[in-house]
Amino acid sequence: MRFLNTPASDLTYSDVFLVPSSSRVTSRFDVDLTPPDGTGATVPLVAANMTAVTGRRMVETMARRGGLGILPQDIPLDVIADVTRWVKNRSPRFETPVVLGAEDTVHDALGMMHKRPHGAVVVCGPGRSYRGVVLEADCTEVDRFTQLGSIMRTDAPVFSVEELRGDSAEDVLAAAYDRLTATRAHVAPVLDGERVVGVLTRKGTVRSTIYTPAVDAGGRLRVGAAVGINGDVRGKARGLLDAGVDVLVVDTAHGHQRRMMEALEQVRSLDPEVPVVAGNVVTADGVQDLVDAGADIVKVGVGPGAMCTTRMMTAVGRPQFSAVLECAEAAAELGKHVWADGGVKHPRDVALALAAGASQVMIGSWFAGTHEGPGELNVDADGRAYKESFGMASTRAVRERTRGEGAFDRARKGLFEEGISSSKMYLDPQRPGVEDLVDHITAGVRSSMTYAGATTLEQFAARAVVGVQSLSGYEEGRARPVSWS
Repeated sequence: MRFLNTPASDLTYSDVFLVPSSSRVTSRFDVDLTPPDGTGATVPLVAANMTAVTGRRMVETMARRGGLGILPQDIPLDVIADVTRWVKNRSPRFETPVVLGAEDTVHDALGMMHKRPHGAVVVCGPGRSYRGVVLEADCTEVDRFTQLGSIMRTDAPVFSVEELRGDSAEDVLAAAYDRLTATRAHVAPVLDGERVVGVLTRKGTVRSTIYTPAVDAGGRLRVGAAVGINGDVRGKARGLLDAGVDVLVVDTAHGHQRRMMEALEQVRSLDPEVPVVAGNVVTADGVQDLVDAGADIVKVGVGPGAMCTTRMMTAVGRPQFSAVLECAEAAAELGKHVWADGGVKHPRDVALALAAGASQVMIGSWFAGTHEGPGELNVDADGRAYKESFGMASTRAVRERTRGEGAFDRARKGLFEEGISSSKMYLDPQRPGVEDLVDHITAGVRSSMTYAGATTLEQFAARAVVGVQSLSGYEEGRARPVSWS
C-alpha cells in the first residue's frame, strides 16, 4: 500500500479513501477473498469473541459462508466443548432447521422461528421424520395454543440429499433455486430418507455457489474460541484444544503486557497445531513482542469498538487505520499476520483494513444485531426489532466474568468500567441475518479489489493507493436517500 498524499497525523477509516488504479480484473467473481493467515477461512471476516455477538448459531453460520466465529473466553469450558461438538455436526451445505413436533403450539413456533433468518419451523415426528412446514404467515389469526399439526403446510417442496448431489454443484443449486421460485417457496426441507437434515432457501442456493465453507480436514465447520490471560491459562487452552477448536485466541484489552507474554508461553508449551491469535496491540513493538512470545496472528485495535469507552475513559488507544497499517507491516516482516479488530461501520472500512495489510477483519456490534446474535429478539415501542449488545469491559460483562468470585471482590472490579453495558442493535430490515451482512461486506470488498486491479488479498495490500481526505470529502461520498438540501 502507498499513500497518494502524505498524512500529517494518525488516521482512522473515515480519514482515508482508495484511489482507482489501472485494472485488468473484469469481474468481482475473479477475486479470491481467502485470507493468507492459515486459519482455513475463505472470506476475511471474523465474528468477535463478545458474549453479545458470538454463540453457536453465529459460529456455524459464519463458517458455512467461509468466515470465522470466536467463542468468548467467559463461556465455561464444558459449554464450549458442547458448542464445538454441535457446530461440527452441522451441515456445511444446508442451513439448520428449527424443528418442533406436531403437538407443539403456535406460541412455541413464534418463539423459535426467529432464531433463523429463514423464519420457518419444520414439523417432525419420531426420529425427525418429516411432517410439514410452518411459516410466520401460518401463525396469524389463529389461537396461540393451536397445535402445529393443524396448520402446517404439507404441500411445500421437499429436496432429498441425493438430488442435491451432482457433478456440477452450481447446476444442481440453480435447478433447486428454479424449483423454489416456481412453487413460490422461499424455504424447503432437505431429507435424508425420511429424516430432516437441513433446509434449503432461495438465497442459500445462490450463496452456496459464491462462498466456500471454512471446514477442517474432516470437512466439518471450523470453530474458534478465546482464552484470557488470568487463571489457569494452560489448562483452559488444553481444554479448548481437546474440544476440537480450530483457532485459539489469547485475548485481553491491553495485549502488550508481561502477563500476556506469559500466557502465550503457556499456550505454546502445549505445542498447539492450530493458529494462535493474540492481542490487542496498536504498535510495531507490540507485534514484535507478541510474535516473539508465540503468536501466529496479532489482533490490532484499542478503543475503536462501538461498545468500548477506553479512549474516553483513559485517553489510551490509536486511530485504527494507522494502527493496522503499522502493525501489518511489522507482522509481514516477521512472516506473520494481523487481524483488524473493531471500528468498522461500512464495507469501505473493511476494504481499507485489508488494504492496510490485515489478513482478516473482526466485527462485533455490527453482527450483534442479527438473527444469529445470541441475544433475545426484542421489539421497541415503534415495532422495530433489536438485540442488546454490551462491551466486554463493561460492568455487565465483568459481573458475568467474575461470578465465581466473592461478592466484595466482584463489587471492587465492577467499579472499573470501560464499556457500554446495554445498547440496542437494531436489525436492519433489509439485512436481518449475518449472511446478509456478509453479502453486503464482501460485495464492497470485491469491488474495491477490482478497482485496485487485485485478485487476491495480498495483491490488494500491495497495489492499494490510499489518499487522506477532509471530513467534507468523506461526507461527499455518502449517499443521500432523501435529498441533498
